[in-house]
Amino acid sequence: MKVAFENITKKFKDTIAVDNLNLTAEDGEFLVLLGPSGCGKTTTLRLVAGLEVPTSGNIYLGDLIVNNVPPKDRNIAMVFQSYALYPHMNVYDNMALALRVRKVSRQEIDERVNKAAEILRIEDLLSRKPAQLSGGQRQRVALGRAIVRNPHVFLMDEPLSNLDAKLRVHMRAELKKLHQTLRTTFIYVTHDQLEAMTLGSRIALLNEGVLQQVGTPEQLYYRPARQFVAGFLGTPAMNFVEGSVLTSNDGVFLDLGPIVLPLTEELGRLVLDKSVSKATLGVRPEDILVDVDEGFTGTVEVIEPLGYEAIVHLNADGLEFVARTIRLRTLGVGEKIKFNFDVSKIHLFHGEDALC
Repeated sequence: MKVAFENITKKFKDTIAVDNLNLTAEDGEFLVLLGPSGCGKTTTLRLVAGLEVPTSGNIYLGDLIVNNVPPKDRNIAMVFQSYALYPHMNVYDNMALALRVRKVSRQEIDERVNKAAEILRIEDLLSRKPAQLSGGQRQRVALGRAIVRNPHVFLMDEPLSNLDAKLRVHMRAELKKLHQTLRTTFIYVTHDQLEAMTLGSRIALLNEGVLQQVGTPEQLYYRPARQFVAGFLGTPAMNFVEGSVLTSNDGVFLDLGPIVLPLTEELGRLVLDKSVSKATLGVRPEDILVDVDEGFTGTVEVIEPLGYEAIVHLNADGLEFVARTIRLRTLGVGEKIKFNFDVSKIHLFHGEDALC
């Protein structure tokens, strides 16, 4: 089922948690709400669930405005950060409880619980109590409890944050398979950009209650509309350096102080057309070419080996850059090397907005 936010604002006294949000999760989509703590993503999720009422605007489930529809009548299932399992009940009873409350027949309950257990591969755990389960197993039970309800929409509020790193990677793949199996609308909240990039068919990035950009993971990563988006996505983060635009008979350049970077003809024309005198260079670590024959001179300050790759911290007369490179040879701390930028992949920002 489609979920739509139309001019949604949510205030808590003088604090604006969500500010004029316009966003649609299409039917069957896996939409990720991403952003730092306090950006309004959990409040947005709670508005869909009916746990909060919007200050202004409308929330649609399908074609129905649900602002005043009670949570129990929205046919939405929510999976929380804490598993919230009943410790005195076994797995089967935890999953079946919501159906019993709705007076579903015993036969249908049995069918739904066993089907959900099969999807999640926890058939052999149905008789166990939560205390006998691992963290990943408990998370699957929490998911199973949501699945048995056959909801129109799944809401997930950082459901993997309590798991260790290895299990999180495994559960990300399991969630993606689950979405592909159920083909139901998922709205997933996280502050973890890696989760967002790997899980979402689209990402909505929020900051201070304001939607910054919405699009596919590739669109946000390669074509960020704002400097905040560019800096939030990517590990290590994008490098930013402020500079001044210079023009000469030889073309258009960005003066970064110790470095004067020639712009491509396309970028130069764009900067001149918009009459920009100052711009911020944005370049991702993987787009800095390290240990090349020609370019700018930088001193290696720190090396973070990652096996096949390495993170290299460079200092070019006071300008600091972080590069991500394949380890073709062993670099030494203090070594002076040549580096350059892949100018076809650099980004320019004027204020917060992207020029390219």
